[in-house]
Amino acid sequence: MLQSTLFKKIELCELKKIVIFGVGLIGGSVALALKKADASVQIVGMGRSQQSLQTALDLGVIDVASLDIATALKDADIVLISAPVAQTTSILSAIKPHLNSNTVVTDAGSTKGDVLVCAKQILGNQFSQFVGGHPIAGAEKSGVTAAMADLFVGKNVVLTPSPETSAQALACVNSLWKTCGAKVSQMSAETHDGIFASVSHLPHLLAFALVEDIASRPNASELFSFAASGFRDFTRIAGSHPEMWRDISLANKNALLNELTAYQAELSILKKLIENEDSHGLEALFERASVARNAWAKSKS
Repeated sequence: MLQSTLFKKIELCELKKIVIFGVGLIGGSVALALKKADASVQIVGMGRSQQSLQTALDLGVIDVASLDIATALKDADIVLISAPVAQTTSILSAIKPHLNSNTVVTDAGSTKGDVLVCAKQILGNQFSQFVGGHPIAGAEKSGVTAAMADLFVGKNVVLTPSPETSAQALACVNSLWKTCGAKVSQMSAETHDGIFASVSHLPHLLAFALVEDIASRPNASELFSFAASGFRDFTRIAGSHPEMWRDISLANKNALLNELTAYQAELSILKKLIENEDSHGLEALFERASVARNAWAKSKS
C-alpha cells in the first residue's frame, strides 16, 4: 500500500495550480500523486478529447477540465505537457500568447533533443522557463483509467536543462517530480536520446516487429495459441500506445537508426554462428548476455 511518507510537499516552488496537457497514464498519475501529497493544489486538465477529460473529472483525477487556454494558464505555476511528442509544437504554440513570466513549462516526452529545439524556436525569450523532462515509468496500458498515484515512486526522472534554463524553473520541476516520489537526475538532451534509443526505444521496436511478423503469417492463430511466457514477456511492450511510439521513433530517428544498425550486426553474428554450428561461439555469446542481464537485474532488486 502506498504510504503518504513517500511524498513531500514542494519546498523550492510553491505549487498552487498546475495545468496538464494530456491527462492519460503519465499526466493522470502526476495529478493523483500531487493530490496524495497536497490536496490544495488545483489541477487543470486539457486535452483533445472531451470524453477523456470528463472521465478524468469523474474519477477525481483533475479538478477542472478547461477548453480555454487563456483561462487555464491564468496564475498557473507549472504547465506539464504530457501528450505524444508530435503534439508538443502545437501545444507550445497555443500557450505562448498566454504564458506569463512566472509560469514554468515542462514536458514528459521520451525524446528530448527535438523538444528543446522546438521549445526554443516557439518560446523565444521565454525559453528559460522551459525544462525538458522524461519520467522513466509507465505501463503497456494507457489512458487516465490506468493512472495511479504511486507510478513514479522510486522511479527515475531525467531532466535535460539547457544553458538558458533558469535556476528557478529547474528547481520547480525538480521539486514537482520529487513530490511524486521520483528520483531526479540531469543530463544533456543528446546524451538522453542516445541512452534511451538503446535501452527503451529499440526494445519497443523489436517487440512491435516480432508481433507484427507473427500476426501477419497465415498460421498466426496456431502460433499465438502455443505462445507462452517467453513470448509474453518479450512482447509485453508491444501493447503500448501506437501513436506515442510512432512519434518517438520519428523524433529520435538518428539515434534509433544507429541502434537498429548495431542490432542487425549482432543478429548477423548470431546467424553466422548458427549456420556454422559453432556451439562454443553460441554458448559464449549466450553466457556473456546472461551474466550481463543477471547483473543488471540484481542491481535493480
